[in-house]
Amino acid sequence: MGRTIVETDKLPRPAGPYSQAVRAGNLLFISGQIPIDPGAGGRPPEGIEAQARRVLEKIGAILHSQGLDYRDIVKTTVFLRRMDDFQRFNAAYARYFPSGPPARSCVGVERLPGDVDVEIEAVASY
Repeated sequence: MGRTIVETDKLPRPAGPYSQAVRAGNLLFISGQIPIDPGAGGRPPEGIEAQARRVLEKIGAILHSQGLDYRDIVKTTVFLRRMDDFQRFNAAYARYFPSGPPARSCVGVERLPGDVDVEIEAVASY
């Protein structure tokens, strides 16, 4: 099975030695996205809900570049800096998956790049 590097010009280039996403067979592996947007001065929005929306919009841009959408996501992994944000995060996340949500893991972590509150990685199917 071959692999193809996937990038969209709708997002900034990765800041390190990783790809925005990689296609392998009929799966698209989307690297962890954080809510920092260089176009907005590199600062994340305030609040877990706004940060979750920004991350999911970034994931959406990668999906759309491949002709996919949120319904094609089969698995996400969520990293939260504060598990106390879990319910508010869920409220924002649920708007992107109104029915048949993907499998998901949610892990509490001590720190994330840029001192943001959330990072999400995803796997989608073509």
